[in-house]
Amino acid sequence: MRHRTIFISDVHLGTPGCQAEILLDFLSNNQADTIYLVGDIIDAWRLRRGWFWPQSHNDVVQELLARAHDGARIFYIPGNHDEVLRTYLGTHFGGVEVVETAPHVTADGRRLLVTHGDQFDSIVVNAKWLAHLGDRAYEFALWLNTWLNRIKRLWGGQYWSLSKWAKHQVKQAVSFISEYEHVLADEARRHGFDGVVCGHIHSACIRKIDGLDYINTGDWVESCTAVVEDMTGTLRLIDWAETMRNRDARPPRRRMVRRPEPLTKDKEVA
Repeated sequence: MRHRTIFISDVHLGTPGCQAEILLDFLSNNQADTIYLVGDIIDAWRLRRGWFWPQSHNDVVQELLARAHDGARIFYIPGNHDEVLRTYLGTHFGGVEVVETAPHVTADGRRLLVTHGDQFDSIVVNAKWLAHLGDRAYEFALWLNTWLNRIKRLWGGQYWSLSKWAKHQVKQAVSFISEYEHVLADEARRHGFDGVVCGHIHSACIRKIDGLDYINTGDWVESCTAVVEDMTGTLRLIDWAETMRNRDARPPRRRMVRRPEPLTKDKEVA
């Protein structure tokens, strides 16, 4: 599939929860002229606690560098987990440009503010220790979720996300997400944009907020989602884990076997 633009965030390379293989499958099936890496692509917080970098994580980096080498414009907007890259704003790494935020103009003329969004998270800004504690709790939830799903698979059950379920059940989390979305929309409006593209809260969404476009790309830990723009400017949310499940569930295509023509007397003579 060919797109005008791809937006990806919250890959968290360097963590056991990263779904690098699914991301590689997405990249191998989707091309774009411009790619925005909307923060938390590499999880420096986790890497400081212990090195974890399997081959699949390295393959993701190599694939993105190959895209840049082939002419795709790639912008890396650091988030809170890879904030160390904010000291390299304006630098190019193998054709990947590191920027704090980016203005994106869609094919139909809309101006979108592209930002990770952690700057508007009051916990990250005012209580960083609490953000780190929450990160540890989230990591434990992912570990527990892995074992729960291994048990479920023994009975043929489908993948289920514990942390996603918790977000929808806890009223405070729902309230936080709603407040975050409105704060981002207000920030875009103040700067004269028609909408905002962000990540950070691992909650994929495309919707209107007071007339502005709010686009959250989700993540590649649980949701495995990305946002793509087609050549007309239409923005679409892709759930690649769901796409892979549907693809694998399809029955194999039957090969058409061409039967030999019956032998006629003329052919026998020939």
